[in-house]
Amino acid sequence: MFHVVLVEPEIPQNAGNIARTCAATGCVLHLVRPLGFEISDKYLKRAGLDYWPLVQVEVHENIAEVFSALGGPFYFFTTKAEKRYDEIPYAEGAALVFGKETAGLDEELLKANRERCVRIPMLEGRRSLNLSNSVAIAVYEGLRHHAFAGMETKGALHRLQWDD
Repeated sequence: MFHVVLVEPEIPQNAGNIARTCAATGCVLHLVRPLGFEISDKYLKRAGLDYWPLVQVEVHENIAEVFSALGGPFYFFTTKAEKRYDEIPYAEGAALVFGKETAGLDEELLKANRERCVRIPMLEGRRSLNLSNSVAIAVYEGLRHHAFAGMETKGALHRLQWDD
């Protein structure tokens, strides 16, 4: 299980989609104020559909509070990193930290944590991926590192059987 940390998220639909990813994977969602929406926002709830009761959400006043609450390790996802997201160990209980949609994480934070900053590769000249897509990529890479432990890895047809 991982901790997904959203620092000052601005778009309720992204946070709702991320909450659904957290619910499906057992990750804890941490929201760092200020938020660009209210927790009761209808767009936030709609994007998370009926998954809200299945996700643990923690709200923090600032990033320092997150650092105090979680033991780490912390990995900072940014387009500015020199290392790829698949080059980190994804320790159990790691915190995957993402910045706000319009600006990302503060550069002071990134510089202070250079060795733990990672990026998702993109074609040159592209600004960034959607935040909820980035979180899903990171979470599932971490789960892959742990052989999807605890995850349901095989599906079933509803009306038919695979062996028909």
